[in-house]
Amino acid sequence: MSGADGAGAPVAPPPVGVAGEAWVTGGPRSTPGASPLDDWHAPIFTVGQVASMLQVQPAFLRRLDAEQVVTPARSGGGQRRYSRVEIDRVAQVASLASEGLTLAGIRRLMVLELEVAGLRRDLAEARSRRPPGQAVPDS
Repeated sequence: MSGADGAGAPVAPPPVGVAGEAWVTGGPRSTPGASPLDDWHAPIFTVGQVASMLQVQPAFLRRLDAEQVVTPARSGGGQRRYSRVEIDRVAQVASLASEGLTLAGIRRLMVLELEVAGLRRDLAEARSRRPPGQAVPDS
């Protein structure tokens, strides 16, 4: 797939279900026996419901899926189903798009945020393993 930024270079989508620290964590997973509504990762909302909640067009949601910016789960019948985490992600994407970012730019931003989050976790882990009084190298 070529990038929508006009460069023609492929733009890798973010890994499925993650897009950056702020968009990854979402809400809590439900405990066994709890309602799916308590699980922020349960794909239970339809395109129409999400479009209504966020006041966006259903075509915008389909485009986000086609451009691999936000990829919802699919029902047994092939219909898109969004989790609350994905709804939050769509809201963030809509906000960034309204500021003038392209979908390719938003997708790249999401990938970079994910990389930064991973590096921060790695750094925190390295700092927790270091002996007292020894600094972790910057590079």
